[in-house]
Amino acid sequence: MASEKEPERSAHDGAPSARPDAGLASSDAAPPPLSAALASRFQQMFPVLSPAEIDRVRRFGDVRRFRPGEILFRAGKPGPGMLVILSGRLAIVPRDGLGRALPVTEFAHLIGATIEDMSEVVAGEVLAEIGELSGKPSVSVIDAQAIGEVEAIVVPSEGIRALLVAEAELGERILRALILRRVALIEMGFGGPVFIGSLKSPEVTRLSGFLERTGIPFRVLDPDEDVDASTLLARFAAKPDELPIVVISDGTILKNPTKGDLARALGLVATNLRSEPYDVAIVGAGPAGLGTAVYGASEGLSILVLEALTFGGQAGASARIENYLGFPTGVSGQSLMARAFTQAQKFGAEFSLSTEVKRLDCTSERSGPDPVLVLDLADGQRVRARAVVVATGARYRRPEIPNLAQFEGRGVSYWASPVEARLCRNEEVALLGGGNSAGQAAVFLASHARQVRMLVRGPGLSNTMSRYLIDRIAGSSNIEVLCDTEVVGLLGTAAQGLRGVRWRNRRTGIEEEHAIAHFFLFTGADPVASWLDGCGIPLDEKGFVRTGADVGLTGRVPLPLETGVEGIFAVGDVRCGSVKRVGAAIGEGAAVVAQLHTFLARRGSNTGGARPAEAARFVARST
Repeated sequence: MASEKEPERSAHDGAPSARPDAGLASSDAAPPPLSAALASRFQQMFPVLSPAEIDRVRRFGDVRRFRPGEILFRAGKPGPGMLVILSGRLAIVPRDGLGRALPVTEFAHLIGATIEDMSEVVAGEVLAEIGELSGKPSVSVIDAQAIGEVEAIVVPSEGIRALLVAEAELGERILRALILRRVALIEMGFGGPVFIGSLKSPEVTRLSGFLERTGIPFRVLDPDEDVDASTLLARFAAKPDELPIVVISDGTILKNPTKGDLARALGLVATNLRSEPYDVAIVGAGPAGLGTAVYGASEGLSILVLEALTFGGQAGASARIENYLGFPTGVSGQSLMARAFTQAQKFGAEFSLSTEVKRLDCTSERSGPDPVLVLDLADGQRVRARAVVVATGARYRRPEIPNLAQFEGRGVSYWASPVEARLCRNEEVALLGGGNSAGQAAVFLASHARQVRMLVRGPGLSNTMSRYLIDRIAGSSNIEVLCDTEVVGLLGTAAQGLRGVRWRNRRTGIEEEHAIAHFFLFTGADPVASWLDGCGIPLDEKGFVRTGADVGLTGRVPLPLETGVEGIFAVGDVRCGSVKRVGAAIGEGAAVVAQLHTFLARRGSNTGGARPAEAARFVARST
């Protein structure tokens, strides 16, 4: 059998889209069985390479021999990379951050395999984890020990990415296996952080939502339902304000961490950014930023993507997109964005998530033969790049509702993910907004909640929402649309969370109050461009970035997606005049790459070449 399990989040060829109850298994219950579609893909999850395929792998790694009893992988420790087994057998024991083993017999049952499948390693099997695509060693979630002598090809992280690019057909088989393994881990809630805290806690909701959107498996142990969790709380001597306790796979203990703390512990934040200039620094990892990263990295530019939260942007929070080209049955925003994230990493783009850019320095290093722009990060690091792509999108707008901030994360949400859907199962919810995001959320929530009330300030939906969503809402028996309606009050306390919503009909003045504990806001967004202050980049009256002819410069004519400052480009929702659609944002991300090449060619910049030097070293072995 192969042995590890780690990939993205859906049984749809790498699209992360976890089941509603994924990641929330309790410690004294078996992890939930995998979906039938995923279990049926066992052969794809654990492929056996042919002798010819093994020969094609050899040039990307080195053959090593392991003594009987030698440890190849240790749970909680960085692994050596990808192993392709040439001969011998391995004993495999999956473990969580608490050191507890998941019996191989149980794991085999969960993925629809036999014990023999899971305990025997045959020549050609692959041990790897999709986190290796980041270019850094990934923390193992298994113990793997040699039974007798074992011979294997060891391919380091940079060699894996080179293999995926150079060997397209073989790379597809390996990448699909890695993705499906991550899917399995997410559906099982195994292989990532373990939370110890109440499932209903706003803090657990906050952190688990972050991990769901980042495609990382996790499990929650609720002390109210689990004796083991209560014992663990006593062991860690946690105070109420220190919950939840988060145990990382390497054994690190965090007490009620911020999203940034959790991201750093999981290695999502880049801590060793290179000192030499990148060809392009992309700020923002929504559809436009990811589109730029995929096309730019695939065409040989050295790319760094900086994202203040997690990949996907607002599109990543869309429950289902049904008008995106090529997906006739629809696709969740997170599935689409996670595919793009994996694709960009495959081509060598570097990412640093939960990384805020505080300021763009346009002047201090603009002289000399290779002028660069400098980005000052919130953690004190500095990034140098020959060109910068502004793809920071827009931030959810907060309507003027009394006490709104008091209930954010405690009943008030700005997106509807599976985490929120679980919390409002069979309950009544309210949703404010009349655009496509609101419509997608209403349809998604209607499959979980008892009733969804859509509160719309305008007279109807026809001017703000796509027709297919309007028809879907009209055909849903448990969605009620209230037009000409505004919210005037939220009820509850900080301790209790939201307990009620009060709204008013703007035409009649009649007010209603309903016992609602889940309120979703989709009221538009404002551009995230304040970090550009001081660079002299022209903005429109609403704060969106002007580009191309819209800049109005005399003399120099900017490229179509270039701002008023040479070498700084803007794409996606942050750009003035952009079409606020996922497809349009991805298209702009692709289009700006050609303009980046034009700009860098004019500069005569010494760009990064076909791929980063360390990866090129592995490809050179074949020549």
